[in-house]
Amino acid sequence: MPTIRGKSIKAVTYDIAEGYLTVNPIFLKSLDDDSLKAIYHELTKTQAEIRAEKFPHSDIQAIRWRNVRLQRVHQASMIIRNFARERRILLI
Repeated sequence: MPTIRGKSIKAVTYDIAEGYLTVNPIFLKSLDDDSLKAIYHELTKTQAEIRAEKFPHSDIQAIRWRNVRLQRVHQASMIIRNFARERRILLI
């Protein structure tokens, strides 16, 4: 399994969702094409896992935290998509 900075790609995507790691073009510049594809696909899996969690109907803070995590994952995937488009990397 590929790693980024000594961590598995799944751990990196959870760090992105939790806010411990930010995705920007400088971070992505050091990645090769395969790692970029792997992190993008793992981000989509992480987004699906967050959406699959039981929705906290009565807890406002938990709803907010869920939405913030989803927003971070979505922003990271958009940044990766745009970075890949500029570099002419096919993410499929």
